[in-house]
Amino acid sequence: MNIFEAILLGIIQGLTEFLPISSTGHVTLTGKLLNLISVDNPERWTSFIAVIQLGTLLAVLIYFWNDLCNVLINFMKENFRERKSFRSQSFYSRLGWFIIIGTLPVVFVGIGFKDIIEGSITKNLYIISWSLIILGIVLAGAEKIGKFNRELNELKWYDALIIGIAQTLALIPGSSRSGTTITAGLFLGLKRETAARFSFLLSVPAVLASGLFEFYQAINYIDFNNVIYLIVATAAAAISGYWTIEFLLRFLKRNTTYLFVVYRISIGVLILVLVGYGLISP
Repeated sequence: MNIFEAILLGIIQGLTEFLPISSTGHVTLTGKLLNLISVDNPERWTSFIAVIQLGTLLAVLIYFWNDLCNVLINFMKENFRERKSFRSQSFYSRLGWFIIIGTLPVVFVGIGFKDIIEGSITKNLYIISWSLIILGIVLAGAEKIGKFNRELNELKWYDALIIGIAQTLALIPGSSRSGTTITAGLFLGLKRETAARFSFLLSVPAVLASGLFEFYQAINYIDFNNVIYLIVATAAAAISGYWTIEFLLRFLKRNTTYLFVVYRISIGVLILVLVGYGLISP
């Protein structure tokens, strides 16, 4: 890997982490095109992706800093100091519970299927392409039947659980963490921007846990003579990720997600064509 490739991968990670089009799919496709993925040691690529995801986590932390501070302060105050009942808690304290509830499914699934997630099967372009296509069709279905009339303060605990279960599908490469959670939110009647906002807040614990864990796991695979490339890629992901959050929240205030539906299906078909004609290995 060189400095240009590190910057490119970081930018792609930041752009595609928050758009509902799959960061893992795009970064892995780029890695294959650049011949950076080792067939013998696929866990190295998994670790690389998990670490640069910390850059996108930084973007979320900066963008939603005030919200996250309010969640933490009110949650600690109303559950440990004042011990209020759930129904009498403030919006931010309840939002903290919703983030916890929505995170539990991906924790259990992530631990249970860790070996499969880190294996070569999850780098397979056939899986990535079909995930892009199928979840694109599902997103179109959400656009078709969604009511788009619920705000974040109307969220219920079972909404958070359903969105959290949808987040587990993001462990399938090509699905997209934001794509699966936003889609679930739309099915539940959330406004598009509201679904995206909760999706980003929900990503914080999962990305933090997976990123730190994979960083620990990756220590044996990191070439510390070239660690600068990992740092550069992570920084690029943070910068591009911040601007992507800003863009998507504004975009969804006035537009549907059909643009992303068309893109997902198109890129999925393109990958199948490239693999089918032997222009890229699966």
